[in-house]
Amino acid sequence: MAFNKPDEGLKRVVGARALAMSMLNVTIGAGIFALPAVVGIQLGAFSIFSYLFCGVMLAAIMLCYAEIGSRLTTSGGSYAYVESVLGPLAGFIVNWLYFFGWGVLGSAALMNIIADSLSVLYPAFSNAWIRALLYALILGLLVVVNVRGAKQGIFFVQFVTIIKVLPLVGIILFGFSHIKAENLQWEHLPSFKTFADTALVLFFAFAGFETALGVSGELKNPKRTVPLGLLLGGIVIIVIYILLQTVTQGVLGVTIVNFKAAPLAAVANEIIGPVGATILLITAAISCFGSVSGDVLATPRILFAGAKDGLFPKFLASVHAKYATPHLAVISYASLIFILSVCGGFKQLAILASSAILLIYLAVIVSTMVLRSRKEEVTEKTFKMPGGWIIPMMGISAIIWLLTSLTKWELLSTIIFIALICIGYFVMKKWPARATR
Repeated sequence: MAFNKPDEGLKRVVGARALAMSMLNVTIGAGIFALPAVVGIQLGAFSIFSYLFCGVMLAAIMLCYAEIGSRLTTSGGSYAYVESVLGPLAGFIVNWLYFFGWGVLGSAALMNIIADSLSVLYPAFSNAWIRALLYALILGLLVVVNVRGAKQGIFFVQFVTIIKVLPLVGIILFGFSHIKAENLQWEHLPSFKTFADTALVLFFAFAGFETALGVSGELKNPKRTVPLGLLLGGIVIIVIYILLQTVTQGVLGVTIVNFKAAPLAAVANEIIGPVGATILLITAAISCFGSVSGDVLATPRILFAGAKDGLFPKFLASVHAKYATPHLAVISYASLIFILSVCGGFKQLAILASSAILLIYLAVIVSTMVLRSRKEEVTEKTFKMPGGWIIPMMGISAIIWLLTSLTKWELLSTIIFIALICIGYFVMKKWPARATR
């Protein structure tokens, strides 16, 4: 079976370093500026080991992405992998879970965090009209950048990534001298339930790396770029998270409970004084902006891939005559983010977004296992994770474990959403003309 589609019309311009930095950008978002307090309050000094545990779980999932991504090289990332192996219905479900359940709502929430962060420094950004203007300017800029080409979009993402990571690196480098040894000691181990609940929060802090693979149809030598880019990005993310937690816990200790909203700003205040909090506040806004820019770069490629397969309106499969980019998909996606950013009310769907990304990971791991079990001849050298079925089973076990942490109402909401997606799929198949309109 031929999985790859070399005639998509997109240019392969994205290398391993660019993929790793894009992954770093979309994963290290606004959550890291509050996460150390959330984890530290629950686990104390033991929180450092929870990062290691979640890093192992994430590594298992990443290795599955690396293997299937080195063999299936069309645009669409998770959607392309699942659709190619498990069929159009599974692909349709994943596309909607990713596009709406994770992508649109997540970016819209980040846009509001940008405005909220700026409103602390400039109260005018509390005004609804000024916020809407800010959203329009930011998303308009991202549309222009990404319509002009993936190469320009990737360059912009790398630039923003460097800006937002530098202050975090500064906290790590200068914060170690302020660490107090007694703050990194614990008297007893946390309960299993406490550890499980915290791991659920931590896992979602790592989630989002797969968004960078939305440009899989524009990767140079994907059989090498995908595994190498994931490896580089994953290692950097895990190291940064562990070091930030170590410094935050070591500097603040038990007083971390007083800085739930901005623990890193509190650490910066300890290091360089009040100006540090301001710097970190601005960095949080930049971090959100960087995450949205990475999403606007990658997720429209999922719409593009789905439209080419008839799962979305055909106009989304259009390629710009001059820039060779899916321009209408980019414009449409940014428009949806703008609408939801202005409307607000995302808290009710946050639980759905969390369960959605877990189900997407589960579908990709299953697709990897099915693809490996098939006997199709592979003519080119591709990446194959070591250990046989051990790593995929580790990933599946971790996902099922995390899903059991959801309440029955959260699970019911997810099931209803998937049922509606399935109904929509069969309606589109029965009335294709109406679906196209």
